Amino acid sequence: MVTGDAAYIKKINRSLIIREIVKEGMISRADLSKSTNLTRATISAQVADLLEEGLIIETHLEHYTVGRKPIMLSLNGNAGYALGIDLDYGELSFTISDLLGCPISSNSVKINTTDYKDILQLLIEQIKKFKAEFNDSRYGIVGIVIAIHGLVSKEEIIHYVPRLKWHEKNLKSDLEREIGIPIHLENNANLSSFAERVFVHHETDNLLCATLYSGIGLGMMMNNDFFRGHEGYAGEIGHMIVVPGGKQCNCGNKGCWERYASESIIFQHLSELRQIENLTYEQIQEWLNEGDEEVLDVMEQFIFYLSIGLNNMINMYNPDVIVLDSKLLRIYPNSLKKISDNLNSSISHYRELRISSIGRKSSILGACALAIKQFLDVPMLNLPFLLKTVPDESVII
Repeated sequence: MVTGDAAYIKKINRSLIIREIVKEGMISRADLSKSTNLTRATISAQVADLLEEGLIIETHLEHYTVGRKPIMLSLNGNAGYALGIDLDYGELSFTISDLLGCPISSNSVKINTTDYKDILQLLIEQIKKFKAEFNDSRYGIVGIVIAIHGLVSKEEIIHYVPRLKWHEKNLKSDLEREIGIPIHLENNANLSSFAERVFVHHETDNLLCATLYSGIGLGMMMNNDFFRGHEGYAGEIGHMIVVPGGKQCNCGNKGCWERYASESIIFQHLSELRQIENLTYEQIQEWLNEGDEEVLDVMEQFIFYLSIGLNNMINMYNPDVIVLDSKLLRIYPNSLKKISDNLNSSISHYRELRISSIGRKSSILGACALAIKQFLDVPMLNLPFLLKTVPDESVII
């Protein structure tokens, strides 16, 4: 029994109820009382408030054969929208989801500038368009979360974005002055790990998600919260040294993990070997299907160095679940088994190693999910993975 200030207790109880409704999808008042250990009177009062606010809806079960048809409660996904933004080099991606995390609309804007003021203005213009377009629900856009491919402090100040060459930018404050909607910034790898936890891995409190595309980023969910480190910069695992005195890295060190085990390095290496620009996944898959020995050797080296870094990660963090976000791993036959076979240390402990089923959209879906979590004010979400195909329009600026 929680004791203390009545308003605080009411807030805690509300959070418990919303979390359980979202977790179960549909639940009766009686089962809600059992699962939360709250009295039926408390459930009745809180549910009445949530129904009046339009955050939940009632549904009668039509095919219930015994006794009275129970009235089921579920989150009203149509009560508002979340806007997730992926701010990457050369492209801004936008996804609008409902309150169940299901994408409604997506589009991307190609950009050929790294100038902060230009990109800020472009963000303001695009967000205002979404704000005007998606105002047909009770709450409109409930929150905006932006995925940053760089270092973000605990105060949500952009410390450094390598590819954009941004230092100490207060994008959150600059946008909120113009938009009037809460804006939150988070590292893209953290948001990928959040998406994996929210949409797929509901049964874990400790999850690592390594994204392997342009570099290697690590998102860490520990006890159902982001592990950020002292100032918020934890997770730059790509700059762990795996080959002392090895290849020069842009960070200033030599032999960093992402210089050996990121997709960008594999693409660069194969492009040089085959003298092909703009190499595609389809071309690599074709070579793999043909049993091309040179390409297979490159992929085996990729797996080898990837396994070294994963072994270090596992020993450092002892995670429950490890998710690898890489299309190359998805197209390379038996890649997961090859990696697992390399992780044979007797002191390494983890429950599950998986390749992401969400893929490149994980950071932007994680951004939508984080906006929903903050709006509902719940400690964690369990949402169904309802990713559907929506129009993805590209615009070049």
